[in-house]
Amino acid sequence: MIPPMPPAEPDRLRMVKIAVLDNLCQAQALDAALNEQGIPHVIRSYHDSVLDGLFQAIKGWGHVEAAEEDRAAVLAALDDLAGPPAAGAGGESP
Repeated sequence: MIPPMPPAEPDRLRMVKIAVLDNLCQAQALDAALNEQGIPHVIRSYHDSVLDGLFQAIKGWGHVEAAEEDRAAVLAALDDLAGPPAAGAGGESP
């Protein structure tokens, strides 16, 4: 007889949309960063072969989902991928 599974933590297993991704490269880099940090996540592409990527042109490449409690860590990883701002960006003058 197989013992019953312990109850799962429902909030931990519930994935919510965290951020929209711009392209495949960004998605792959974020996936690697989140895997390295051990953050459970799902990356969903908006590509639809029937409409030949129409939604990606309108809505972005796709999005990342994770537990609400990991939102800050996911957004921080996404910001780290963007790198430092370009010179003169953000209203700063040289």
